[in-house]
Amino acid sequence: MDVSVSSEMNYALRTSQHIRAGARLNSRVDVEVMWTEGGETRTAAGYTVDIGPKGCLAIVPQGFGVGQKLLLRNGGNQKESEATLIWRGHEGRTGWELGLELVNAPEDFWGVEF
Repeated sequence: MDVSVSSEMNYALRTSQHIRAGARLNSRVDVEVMWTEGGETRTAAGYTVDIGPKGCLAIVPQGFGVGQKLLLRNGGNQKESEATLIWRGHEGRTGWELGLELVNAPEDFWGVEF
């Protein structure tokens, strides 16, 4: 089967936009997501699917809009970091897939070395 060069270049361009920054580790970590709504702090418990030095993919039973500012707490060590929702996937049985980018997180936020 012949594939044209332009098709290969288009595919490379499309997939290059989805490359994650930094290493990722498949790891389930209990997390809490906190946000302010109507002057009150709200909390939703969830867990990660994978983690990295700059963020995570988490499953949380609360949907948010892309760009939402949140506070993320690692349930294992209670460390907190501001986070920004940069991607929202599908809603499954246990919640929404959320791509969270950590903002100024401590280097040991996840408690592992990347």
